[in-house]
Amino acid sequence: MDEKESTLISELSNKLEIDLPEKRSIEELKLLLSGYISHLISNNPDKLVSILSRVDVSEKMLKANLQNQEENASSIMAQMIIDRQMEKIKTRERYRSGDDISEDEKW
Repeated sequence: MDEKESTLISELSNKLEIDLPEKRSIEELKLLLSGYISHLISNNPDKLVSILSRVDVSEKMLKANLQNQEENASSIMAQMIIDRQMEKIKTRERYRSGDDISEDEKW
């Protein structure tokens, strides 16, 4: 497991307010999230909507993906949550202030 995957699991645990076991592959993570989402669809759809909003999953993309459905809805949502969170991690890495800026030039 690399650092990005570890960060992904940690951040999803916090955002989704669930304990996700560390040291899982992305596929295992997707299965766990899919099961959790299935539970939310049946028992607490308002919380699911809140989670999708908090993670910043595009409603437009979600609708499109659900219409072109080859997998079940919970699996699609789980993959979209993972993809969106990975995008955020990569963006933060790209714009992280590095050590290549001298102290005089930092704000």
